[in-house]
Amino acid sequence: MLKTSRSTENSSRIWSRPNLFAASIALAVTCAAGFFVEQQNQAVHHQRERVSVSNQLGQVRARLEDKLNSNIQLLRGLTAVISTEPNMPQSRFNAIAGNLMQGHPLLRNIAGAPDLVVSLMHPIEGNRVAIGLDYRKNEAQREVVMRVAETGDVIVAGPVDLMQGGRGFIVRFPVFLDGVETTETFWGIVSGVIDVELLYAESGLLVQDLPLDIAISGKDATGKEGPVFFGEASLFDKDPVSVDVRLPNGSWHLAAIPRDGWSANPANAWHVRLLVLLGGLFVVIPILIAGHFYDRHRADIKELNRRERLLQQLSQRLTLALETSKIGVWEMDLESREVTWDSRTRELYGIDHDTRPLLIGDWKSALHHDDRVRAETEFEHSLSSGTPYNSEFRVVYPNEGVRWIRTIGATTHDADGRRKIIGVNWDVSQDIELKSHLMAAMESAELRNHELEDARAQMEHNSLHDSLTGLPNRRYLDQHLAETSKHNAITALLHIDLDRFKQINDTLGHAAGDAMLIHTAAILKESSRSGDFIARIGGDEFVLAITGEAGENELSRIARRIIDKIRQPVPYGKHECRFGVSIGIAFADPETPGYGERLLIDADIALYRAKNNGRNRFEFFTSSLKAEIIQNKRVADDILNGLERGEFLPYFQPQFDAHSLDVTGVEALARWDHPKEGVLAPEKFLATANELNVVHLIDRTVLEQVLWHSTHWKTAGIDIPKVGINVSAGRFHEDGLIESLEGLSFAPGTLSFELLESIFLDERDETVARKIAKLEQLGIDIEIDDFGSGYASIVSLVQVRPSRLKIDRQLIMPIVERPSQQRLVSAIIEIGRSLDIKVIAEGVETMEHATILRDMGCDDLQGYALARPMPPAQLVEFMQNKRLRHIA
Repeated sequence: MLKTSRSTENSSRIWSRPNLFAASIALAVTCAAGFFVEQQNQAVHHQRERVSVSNQLGQVRARLEDKLNSNIQLLRGLTAVISTEPNMPQSRFNAIAGNLMQGHPLLRNIAGAPDLVVSLMHPIEGNRVAIGLDYRKNEAQREVVMRVAETGDVIVAGPVDLMQGGRGFIVRFPVFLDGVETTETFWGIVSGVIDVELLYAESGLLVQDLPLDIAISGKDATGKEGPVFFGEASLFDKDPVSVDVRLPNGSWHLAAIPRDGWSANPANAWHVRLLVLLGGLFVVIPILIAGHFYDRHRADIKELNRRERLLQQLSQRLTLALETSKIGVWEMDLESREVTWDSRTRELYGIDHDTRPLLIGDWKSALHHDDRVRAETEFEHSLSSGTPYNSEFRVVYPNEGVRWIRTIGATTHDADGRRKIIGVNWDVSQDIELKSHLMAAMESAELRNHELEDARAQMEHNSLHDSLTGLPNRRYLDQHLAETSKHNAITALLHIDLDRFKQINDTLGHAAGDAMLIHTAAILKESSRSGDFIARIGGDEFVLAITGEAGENELSRIARRIIDKIRQPVPYGKHECRFGVSIGIAFADPETPGYGERLLIDADIALYRAKNNGRNRFEFFTSSLKAEIIQNKRVADDILNGLERGEFLPYFQPQFDAHSLDVTGVEALARWDHPKEGVLAPEKFLATANELNVVHLIDRTVLEQVLWHSTHWKTAGIDIPKVGINVSAGRFHEDGLIESLEGLSFAPGTLSFELLESIFLDERDETVARKIAKLEQLGIDIEIDDFGSGYASIVSLVQVRPSRLKIDRQLIMPIVERPSQQRLVSAIIEIGRSLDIKVIAEGVETMEHATILRDMGCDDLQGYALARPMPPAQLVEFMQNKRLRHIA
């Protein structure tokens, strides 16, 4: 008993020291956490208190702004009436002012001062002393009044002591007769007096139970730095919550604190402290209890270590025996399917570096794909029948090596009654290899007998097939069409052409292109039906000849499946290649002799239409498509003839100053004077001209005529400051553009090129930037046409510095109905101003458009509301006839 007691006492001394140390650490951490929680609780309390004050102060600010703005808007309406009735008598003034002041008790009086002398007043009673006041001679008010007259700004002054008695805020509005702020049309001043005390009362500043102390600074709308005119100035030094009241020409600064001041401690301080104390106890007490079991745990560890050493000795003996025999041992739990392999077995399977737990799936995945089904079947048969397991199979190494394994196993039960299978593996690769050599020697003799026959068949095959894809070639297709057309076997033909294939060849090389062609051939084989004929007839062209019955829906399904599969990304090396396909489909007409050749032509026409309609699609050949092709050819021929006969000419649409509506220039627009169809707009011929690549020729002839007309206008005394010409991408990138312009006669600044932003607003294109610089050296201004419809960046605008931006009509049209569109257009105008770039708006369809754009600050206007495009003779008449310009 004495020995046991001493052991217990020693054990207690051993664990008590670390236990007490851990408890001390826990107590210190608890105290630190409590201090942190206390600080956070106070911070949250102060933040909530400030948010509450901010919300209440925001309500006061909102009422102040609402009362002020509603009364200011009344005065703004009165100034609008006076600008239309400058000689308004006192009776008329009384009637209008009286109506405005009904229901607005804050307005004490309204005064009108034509030529800065007060002669209009409402109400007159109580305010007669102010009638006849000359602001120019009044020292107290002269400075503010003159500032209103000179700047045209609305000014809120006060609070001030009134001549009529009392205090008020004075709102002064300048009045201009025609709405344009110039000194020649200045009428005078309209003043309104807002009662100070009523404003304070209705805004809630004088409420007795208001839980806030509020002070306001910014007398005369001078903002935060201005004098304090309400409340105590010392309040601004007490860390107040502050907001600004926005006025037309400045602001007031409101500050507020709780009426009883900021509280130091939150109400829940002791609750939080109690929770921290309880949390500390929950941490310290379990630590003390855990120390009691520390010694027992150490004793258990010692016993486990002893048994582990004994087990390790037994394991070393077994390992030595297995390594000597080069046999690996494996085991599998038949319930969990978990597999246990020793190091030799892992080595045989090539995963000796992998130490993770294994499952039956790891064994199955290591099997050679040719042996997998057989090996799994033998293994499952052994498990189900209970017979010994005996098998031979190949395993694949992670580095793609192969090894033959022979395995033997048997089922058993462990001490817990769990059913398991235990077996051994060993390498038999050398035995299998020797056997394979013997079999290969026998097969080699038979193989040589077939080589000559295969070579002859291969030569015949190569002459009719594409060497890259293995598909029939054009020669084979021609033979096939000629043969099958005799029996009406072919019902339709799909002419297939790859889109963006050239880019892959140019960027990744021909090897990548070849891989894409092989990939395409595989997709066509998958997508075609049994009996259909597939051929590669060109670099990236394929043909799918449909045999048997197939309607339009079936052919559409086949074509759509081909398109969907081909546009999927194709991995090639470290790249993903993306390309599309266009398909033309034509039905066979058995009544047409030799319809096979006709079928190819019709499918090619349908393919051409598919590419013109955006590529990556399919189109059927129809009689209307054939007629359209013929019509397009006729239009193309007419365009070429029209260029030779000089049928392309300019029409001119005037451009106007947004404020004065004076003509600031004209835009030259290409028109085609067709001998049969009359004058045609660009949408009738531009697409075909683009296909013919003659748009730059049309631009050139229009430019030459514009310069001729410009010289004619000067001779006739017609002043048109500037002519803008639309220049296509082809014309702009023409090598001889600069040289062709150097000999032309025009005054610098009178000619501008309107370019689509997509042509040049690319900061990486140094060639375009150099060409723009040369054009500017010749005196030709650069303007951006249809701004907002492309991808121009602000950086590009800064680098290029065009003389003018033309906002696209799609942005201008909706501004009458949609304020959001007005803000977008206003932002573009502001960008132009900030970069010193003039802004012109096109698509001005109504005078309401013109008024809105003028008020936004737009420089110039162009549109049907002002003038339509017109031929040169009509433009001359328009410029010479002031009446026509006035009507416009």
